[in-house]
Amino acid sequence: MSDRHKITVNVNGKPFNREVEGRHTLADFLRHGLELTGTHLGCEHGVCGACTVLVDGKTARGCLMLAVQADGSEVITVEGLAKDGALNSLQQAFMDNHALQCGFCTPGMLMTLTELLTDNPNPNEQEVREAISGNICRCTGYQGIVNAALAAAGKQDG
Repeated sequence: MSDRHKITVNVNGKPFNREVEGRHTLADFLRHGLELTGTHLGCEHGVCGACTVLVDGKTARGCLMLAVQADGSEVITVEGLAKDGALNSLQQAFMDNHALQCGFCTPGMLMTLTELLTDNPNPNEQEVREAISGNICRCTGYQGIVNAALAAAGKQDG
């Protein structure tokens, strides 16, 4: 008996029909099945946030979600944020505010903050800090990330 399942998923605006093993995570499907390597794997326990993607507009840990659970869903990865090669305002704010160093946490941070800014286009500093509290960054000290989120929200000059 096969443990393979056919799924249909829309990733970054493109439809994909694939056969996946029931045990494959969404992160593995994105990275290995679709070659979208921006979704990073850190802890593989849902703690670090590096694998965060948007599934039907809400953040999800790609390492904890099975690919079959995404069947019929709209998935946005960090590769889906830029349009026609141009960075979106949050990505640009990350650059302008020195919000990344090694870049490992950056995709998860961007996806988490994309959800925050969609749900709350005018967050204050505390709301930004609460939103990213589930994403670990070992390099920046978080202040540049907070500044970038506030700049993207129009709270301060970049």
